Order: sequence, then C-alpha cells, then structure tokens
Amino acid sequence: MSVWRQLRTIVLLPGLALVVIPAALLILTGTFNPAWGLPGTARILLLTGGLLVLAGGLLVLGHAIYLFHAIGEGTLAPWDPTRRLVIAGLYRHVRNPMYVGVLLAALAEVILAGSVWLAAWWAILVVGFNLFVRLYEEPHLRAQYGAEYAEFCANVPRWIPRLRPWQPDR
Repeated sequence: MSVWRQLRTIVLLPGLALVVIPAALLILTGTFNPAWGLPGTARILLLTGGLLVLAGGLLVLGHAIYLFHAIGEGTLAPWDPTRRLVIAGLYRHVRNPMYVGVLLAALAEVILAGSVWLAAWWAILVVGFNLFVRLYEEPHLRAQYGAEYAEFCANVPRWIPRLRPWQPDR
C-alpha cells in the first residue's frame, strides 16, 4: 500500500477535523485565549495538561492508523476501508481508538486555545462520530465481518476503553 494513499486520507480526514476547521474557527471568530486566560500557575498547569492530552490523542490516532495499515491493509477512510478486521493493540481495549484519538486531540485544542467555538466544534465531533459509528460504520462492519465483528462488539466497548485487553478466541 502506498504512503501517498495513507497520507491523503490522514490529511483529508483528521487534518480537516484537527487543523483546517479549528484554524478557520479561530481566525474567523478572532477567539484565541490560551488556557482560558487563567493567570500564573493555573495557566501553566492547564497548558501543560492540554499539551499532554494533545500528545496522547495524536499517539492514539497514529497507533490506530498504523494498525489499519499494517494489519487491516486499508486506510481510515470509509471509501478505502480495511480488508481485515483489526483486533490488535488499542483495538483490544476500545472499538474506536481512531475517533477517541481525534476527540482527545480536539479537546486539547479547546483547552489550549480557550475558545468556545472550538468547544462547540468538539461537541459537533462527539455527536457526529457517534451517529456515524452507530448508523453507518457498525452496520457496515456487521455485514462485512459477521460473527467475528459481533463477538468483538460484545467484548470491546465502543468509546470507553476496557482496562484489560480483550483476548479473542482465535
């Protein structure tokens, strides 16, 4: 699989959600109030926390994309999906680590930029991802992978990670 194929979907999807739209919101609204304008130590703690959440979200997203490429032989894009169901790494803890990673990174942007507009964008992402997963992705994956996906859903939560990784009976 080509690097260009992977990069194109990464730039288009997470890039749009985490860079283009937030930047446009900040520029168009003129709202940029780092750490919500808190003073002194509180500001430093909030900015540090925001950077840690951002790093964590990007690591989760990157790991999920790598697994889609290496194991699933596909991309994160719905029009270029994996050829195999990925149940490895973070996917043994939570069914949607890619979305979780994007949501964590977007939440970090809210914290770092101190913008109600980014907070509204984050809320739209939460609702949009949930609707997309429930109404399109899960029915599609059930049809594609059948019992294997049903067992995965029965054992791995959609959004809140389980502490111990699930061990499929394979």
